[in-house]
Amino acid sequence: MTYTVNGRTFDEEPHPGQCLRTFVRSLGHHGVKKGCDAGDCGACTVWLDGDPVHSCITPAFRAEGREVTTIEGLGSPDDLHPVQRQFRDAPGFQCGFCTAGMIMTSATFTDAQKADLPRALKGNLCRCTGYRAIEDAVNGVAAIEVAEPGRAVGTSVGAPAATDVVTGRARFTMDTEIEGLLHMKVLHSPHAHARIVSIDRTAALAVPGVHRVYTWKDVPRKLYTTAIHTDHLVDPDDTYILDDTVRFAGQRVVAVVADTVGAAEEGCRRVVVEYDVLPAVFDPEEAMADGAPQLHGSDDPFVQDPVRNILLELHGEVGDVEAGFAEADVIHEGTYFTPRVQHAHLETHGSIAWMEDGRLHVRTSSQSPSIAKVKLAHLFDLRPDQLRVFCERVGGAFGGKQEVITEDLVALATLDTRRPVSLEFTREEEFTTASPRHPMKLTVKLGARADGTLTAFQVRNVSNTGAYGNHGGETLFAAGAAISTYRCLNKKFDAYSVYTNTVPSGALRGYGMTQPAFAVESAITELAVALGIDPVELRRRNIVRPGDSLVAIDDGPDDVVFGEDGLGQCIDLVDAALGRTGNGQVPGEDWLVGVGTACGLHETAPPTEHISEAWATLGDDGVYELAVGTVEFGEGTSTAHVQIAATQLGTTPSRVRLVQSDTDRTGFDTGAFASAGLFVAGNAVSQASEALRTRILAFAAAHTGVDVASCSMDDDAVLCDGTRVPLTDLLDAARPRGIRFTEARKAYGSPRSVVSNAHGFRIAVHRVTGEIRILDSVQATDAGVIINPVQVRGQIEGGVAQGIGFVLTENFHVDDNGVMTNPNLRNYRIPTFADIPRTEVLLVDSSDSVGPMRAKGMAECCINPVAPALANALEDATGVRFRELPLTPERIYSRIGENRSVPTT
Repeated sequence: MTYTVNGRTFDEEPHPGQCLRTFVRSLGHHGVKKGCDAGDCGACTVWLDGDPVHSCITPAFRAEGREVTTIEGLGSPDDLHPVQRQFRDAPGFQCGFCTAGMIMTSATFTDAQKADLPRALKGNLCRCTGYRAIEDAVNGVAAIEVAEPGRAVGTSVGAPAATDVVTGRARFTMDTEIEGLLHMKVLHSPHAHARIVSIDRTAALAVPGVHRVYTWKDVPRKLYTTAIHTDHLVDPDDTYILDDTVRFAGQRVVAVVADTVGAAEEGCRRVVVEYDVLPAVFDPEEAMADGAPQLHGSDDPFVQDPVRNILLELHGEVGDVEAGFAEADVIHEGTYFTPRVQHAHLETHGSIAWMEDGRLHVRTSSQSPSIAKVKLAHLFDLRPDQLRVFCERVGGAFGGKQEVITEDLVALATLDTRRPVSLEFTREEEFTTASPRHPMKLTVKLGARADGTLTAFQVRNVSNTGAYGNHGGETLFAAGAAISTYRCLNKKFDAYSVYTNTVPSGALRGYGMTQPAFAVESAITELAVALGIDPVELRRRNIVRPGDSLVAIDDGPDDVVFGEDGLGQCIDLVDAALGRTGNGQVPGEDWLVGVGTACGLHETAPPTEHISEAWATLGDDGVYELAVGTVEFGEGTSTAHVQIAATQLGTTPSRVRLVQSDTDRTGFDTGAFASAGLFVAGNAVSQASEALRTRILAFAAAHTGVDVASCSMDDDAVLCDGTRVPLTDLLDAARPRGIRFTEARKAYGSPRSVVSNAHGFRIAVHRVTGEIRILDSVQATDAGVIINPVQVRGQIEGGVAQGIGFVLTENFHVDDNGVMTNPNLRNYRIPTFADIPRTEVLLVDSSDSVGPMRAKGMAECCINPVAPALANALEDATGVRFRELPLTPERIYSRIGENRSVPTT
């Protein structure tokens, strides 16, 4: 059979039933991505005789004798296709995993299709951007700027990898070919709770191509936590690589290693497992009740109350809430529920391990290769010098890759077989075995005087950590900060992280704050309605101000620096924007219109220890090299780090070469989460670059015999009292003396500053169907000095889009047996282009006292006020309060029928 791919002819025979995606990737065209293998996301889009098709659902044999074009064949770095150039210059991407498919689709658009992008792009999903940047790219709207030497900060420079991303040459985790690669697949438990009686692997080992079948007996019997933090003691060591007890439907039971994915899958099907099914519990309130099934043993030192399935409980009170309620003229109390939410990053989890020079190498899709290395060294008794963990570009994360959930199994298999081994999650495995957002049930009770002054603030939070406690305690701590947004002398917080027989919960953008933000900001608006005070005005009267203590669980000291009234400015900006004539037109008389706002605070780094080390070097070629361990997955830290270094060194970003996320080539880095990629790693980059500048200037002054005060950086040279000395001349002078121009600095996540933001919606609700249309969306953020304006806008737009999905479309259905029933993108329903409005982004003019270049990390918190702002707008439109997410048309319809009075529930 003959195939032509990007103008080159191949005489190849695809495997029976093979799809075009895997076929063209086997020929080396890795720009074709796997996001779903179900035709839902469009990441695999290629042209077949010039027409875009989803290659994952196109049989390979249908391309015989036809012309296949992938992103690599559309244009090259030196000769970009116009649409590739437009996506680079918009920029129309963040992580870049969906970009090849977006470009291959949009490069075929007619003018009519460009005029109807909601329809034209319905087959291509993006989880990062919020789609505005993609719309700009399709329409040729450019935003990328060129920075002058030493002035990169504050400029919308492009990402270092931009050209590679738009040409499909940027390498993600699975974009490699390794000789002799074996493939791993995992057999998952069909039961929510069971003890494994026996495992018969005889038939599986008889499958041609199967090399190994691993059970719980074949792995180190060491407890660990999959969660990633510098201090592993903040998370419970309650997990084994493979276990003889399963605690949720989807837990891994057996791992099969074979020559092909198909053989490994067949091996999994032939394993015979005998289970002793145990009673299961899925609701955390029931799990805490007397007589509930116990998930973890009573001798487990990491479980606070194993009899009641409580991983951790927190209790704190400041003042006297009972006295505060006695003072109140109005008391509001309500219970709010937020469900599981999946990250749905388009690149699924995956890792590849191999042996090289007697060392284990692990290439992985992770937010922290440094911590992954620490965990693997612990599990397999390896010295640090025996192990390397590194990342290529990562295709989205949002907290979902702040776990070690594939690296351990491939490391196990490679150490055993001494062969390269790959494990790549399917989309179904992402939904059923990876860690979604914690479901939380929060009861909020507020007391206020008639003038709106809060007298008492009480929250009870029950968080469902699932079968294991990864992130269960830390998100519970984070949730306590939700009550710090408002001043009140009397506060009380009671919280429980509870084990249930459901998929383990984990980290997701907003990290423990998104759920209580929905509850608290909804309750504040309900209190305002009861008081007869405008909800925005009630917020103005009660928000914390500079000088106030950010009291949450207790009134003890902390390391948070809070010195600006950014929150008040955000509220005012949003209120003013919503007061202007709306951009969106009310669809018709059957639509009810409402306006809602919400706000919040977020700390710029996690309260646990966070460390980052950066190395800045002047290379022998006169180009700077910056080495930092932070992973790039669309959050833009690579661009920001280069901008910071270029500004400190008086040069342009093009003269800074970046090395990142490789434990062999960079220093320790806790990871890119909680905005620490900018705040902590950015500080390390700034300090290392500043130190390098000082070293270069001192040498240049001595070399030229002038005072150092008369020397300054000048792009590729140093100006010494008016004389321009090229950096290469300084290198030539330093080399014979054994002098190297290199500096390293470490930064820590303390002290921390506070990011403020507010969001507002103007919506229309159909009085019959319950459909919601967003007419206007606006978010204001206090992000300090803006490193890269277009990136900041993109992060906010992406966070808002995720928040809208969280509120309106995404629904994690679990049946009575604890099994997810919609484990695919089509039925889970992350937002498409048609679902997301343009959000007006407003930035407070401010600076930070402790952030790099006086900037704050802000990509984490922009999601937090979205859900309550929309719920508040819905109540304003309908007069009905909804306290449970998602706000589906069915749920709304059942409550707002005309001439019916339904009490708030």
